[in-house]
Amino acid sequence: MQLAAKKPDGMAAYMAVTAAYWAFMLSDGALRMLVLLHFHTLGFSPIQLAYLFLLYEFMGMVTNLSAGWIAARFGLTSTLYAGLALQIVALVALAQLDPGWAVATSVIFVMAVQGLSGVAKDLAKMSSKSAVKVLAPEGDGALFRWVAVLTGSKNAVKGLGFLLGAALLGLLGFTASVYAMAGVLAVILLAVALFMPSGLPRGKKGAKFREVFSKDPNINRLSAARMFLFGARDVWFVVGIPIYFYSVLSDGSEAGNRAAFFQIGTFMALWIIGYGAVQAWAPKLLGARDKPLGAITRLATLWVSALTLIPFALAGAALLAGGPQGWLTATLVAGLLLFGFVFAVNSSVHSYLILAFTQAERVTMDVGFYYMSNAAGRLLGTLLSGLSYQMGGLPLCLATAGVMAGFSFLIIRRLRP
Repeated sequence: MQLAAKKPDGMAAYMAVTAAYWAFMLSDGALRMLVLLHFHTLGFSPIQLAYLFLLYEFMGMVTNLSAGWIAARFGLTSTLYAGLALQIVALVALAQLDPGWAVATSVIFVMAVQGLSGVAKDLAKMSSKSAVKVLAPEGDGALFRWVAVLTGSKNAVKGLGFLLGAALLGLLGFTASVYAMAGVLAVILLAVALFMPSGLPRGKKGAKFREVFSKDPNINRLSAARMFLFGARDVWFVVGIPIYFYSVLSDGSEAGNRAAFFQIGTFMALWIIGYGAVQAWAPKLLGARDKPLGAITRLATLWVSALTLIPFALAGAALLAGGPQGWLTATLVAGLLLFGFVFAVNSSVHSYLILAFTQAERVTMDVGFYYMSNAAGRLLGTLLSGLSYQMGGLPLCLATAGVMAGFSFLIIRRLRP
């Protein structure tokens, strides 16, 4: 009777957390596209553009490592509110950027603000993902479905954020766009704080920081595989492909830049939205309702092996073209959409496995540790994206993605549920 009485509050809490996470990821996607395109038009090199996001990813690693303990100590709602509030502070700070500053000063300032945004994002992510383990009903594949819906819808919203950021940059300019996003996010934080129901763990005073590090080899292996999986995406996604598309689409004029911004933002948005839709569909695609944990683990190995082949094939096409070509651009669009489909299935399976492997009393710590590895992969991919594109152009950028996916395959096949 008492459990049944708590269920509506638990569902309402899940819905409130999901709504807050959607709002956050919309601003996160828009901010990334704003920063990337704005500073590219200012003449920043690929490696300088990568630098802008390095502290963002590094602080994501640090935050995820500690956020699991913070949530275990102070409760999931505290970390969710903190994530939203810090994102607002980061947006307001970024609006203070002065175009007259030296390049080095601008890079350091934006890196610092992006670092704060990285802390905010991973506080919000860890809170939302951990809530699924606590609130999802047991049995009948419910955990896989709930985490797939949360993760898939989040990525669809982030994809809209990419489009929103590119559109705002063309319509309002950099500073006005950043202020507008900060204002909207402040309203959402206030609404969530006022109407958040009960249903999430409040934390326990006895939680120790050393408990963050898992002793379960499956969780450690899955975390390492996740690092290389996301490195394989971001090594082309962050700098390489947007800059390649800009070189193909823009003629250098103001109108040409605006049109290129919109087209690049549209592609990135559609990629993320499609990725999110496939993530949400993955449990049905894989028949997860009827499959035991061991079978889903074997599927993870199969799908990452397929992922490894795609960037190597695209790297070969880019090498053959020798530079921007119409047929190469069409091949890249088709190939990267296929990569997104296979990557989304991999990501969805990983997100389920981490919650399946962990225990309820350790969920925030194991999820925090797992997403620390996720952030490490994005950090590695971001750095290699700018570095590989500057050293070897698109072929090296895509080949590096294939190597990282291969490492993920070698690790994931060692899981033993």
